[in-house]
Amino acid sequence: PTVYLGGRFIPASEAHLSVYDFGIVLGATVTDLLRTFRHKVFRLEDHLRRFYDSCKYARMLPPLSAQETAEITTEIVLRNSGLLPADADLAIVYFITPGENTAYAGSAAAGQATEPTFCIHSFPLPFRLFCRFFIDGLHLVTPSTRHVSPQCVDPKIKHRSRLHWWLAEQEAHLVDSSAMPLLLDLDGNLTETSGSNLLLVKNGTVLSPTPRNILLGISRKVVWELCVKLGIPFVERDLQVHDALTADEAFVTTTPYCMAPVTRFNGVAIGDGRAGGPVFERILAAWSAEVGVDIRAQVLHGTRKERATG
Repeated sequence: PTVYLGGRFIPASEAHLSVYDFGIVLGATVTDLLRTFRHKVFRLEDHLRRFYDSCKYARMLPPLSAQETAEITTEIVLRNSGLLPADADLAIVYFITPGENTAYAGSAAAGQATEPTFCIHSFPLPFRLFCRFFIDGLHLVTPSTRHVSPQCVDPKIKHRSRLHWWLAEQEAHLVDSSAMPLLLDLDGNLTETSGSNLLLVKNGTVLSPTPRNILLGISRKVVWELCVKLGIPFVERDLQVHDALTADEAFVTTTPYCMAPVTRFNGVAIGDGRAGGPVFERILAAWSAEVGVDIRAQVLHGTRKERATG
């Protein structure tokens, strides 16, 4: 595969970061993740806007314009999708750090001002990891670890300073080794998982936590747009564990697999406990029609192919 790093296209085997990089020393990294459908990038402009907004918030200036980044993204997809079967797709990752910590680098820094480290790379979407979400549904668990307050770091910035998510995951796995942590804020409101937004369905209305303490997910935005088209009400408000436990349906939205049903919350069945209620199915079908790919079938079929060749 080809990677863009240090202003060049290079083989992935040659892509390395300095041990003095602020991304390693401080975990100071802004990121974004995109995906393709049928080898075409989905919602590129939305992801670019969020990435550049995150960079501005973090005071990290990308060395390229958004248009240049779009062109390099297209080139990475062109080169790397050719290594995939026609029915597979790519995830594309952007990340930027402030560059090297010159104090750590010492004489190796040669007294020069540090330049940002900017990388674009890709990997095949690992459908085998998502298969069970569509068959059995997700189990979400609320650990004692709480969501970082917007007073500290605004969750609208997508970044990789995620030790709290690691701790939350370890705690959730003590309850259920396959569970995914869903963090509460300091007031007990539902927020998000480490890689997805949570949406509930109650009496035909889709409910979302308020934007003040969640990442404004691109997939969440797609669902909102589809709800408008389908005539499904979409409401943002503070939600608590009680709302999740008494919901008719629940699901998460995320770039790699778009959306997946939640069937259990803190060990309690959501609705009838089956993977995929009527509202979820309507939205998933509309999304599949929009991109020309049966999203669930791609995950399930891709899983079988990965296992057969693995």
